[in-house]
Amino acid sequence: MAKYKIEVDPELCIGDQACCADAPDTFEMSDDDIAVVKDPEGNAPDEILNAAQNCPTDAIILHDEESGEKVWPEE
Repeated sequence: MAKYKIEVDPELCIGDQACCADAPDTFEMSDDDIAVVKDPEGNAPDEILNAAQNCPTDAIILHDEESGEKVWPEE
């Protein structure tokens, strides 16, 4: 399974917490209610992708760790 380089765009994050529900060992909320990555390998890659796909504002950006290709959001 692919591993991801995970970024969260704080300008897009609205504090929905869907990512924390889908991948609680990878994401947590900051004091400002912005999602942050607490452990990029905290959840399985498919759970991390699911969390990114469920983000209502596409604030979670995933790149394949090996190739560097953008995986999510799709262009």
